Amino acid sequence: MAARSGEKDPPDPVRQNQLLCERVRKELQCQRLHTQYGLNPLHRVHTITKKPMSWHDNIEEPADAKFLNLIHHAALEPTKKYSEPQTESQEIGWNTTPLIHVDRTDCRLYFPRRRTEITK
Repeated sequence: MAARSGEKDPPDPVRQNQLLCERVRKELQCQRLHTQYGLNPLHRVHTITKKPMSWHDNIEEPADAKFLNLIHHAALEPTKKYSEPQTESQEIGWNTTPLIHVDRTDCRLYFPRRRTEITK
């Protein structure tokens, strides 16, 4: 009869405990524990430039030899980095040494530019 008159029954402690347990179970299903963090590749990172006259930014640090070797190795052309071409595109022009020695006195293989009366 209390429902018809607009008043609610007093909350039952057993029912409240059931609702609380259900709510906690649903929240635990949705929660994940993240332990590894990284930068979002889709979010732009704004860098702040250093002050050129600041003394603590201009302290000379010793160069790391391993890091420098890595940078220099990355700057080499592919023929010096690898023994074989890594892609199909690198196969074209990989061997740049001539197959035969160029003899400049042999007129069959050497065609130098010549000056004539017309081209002067």
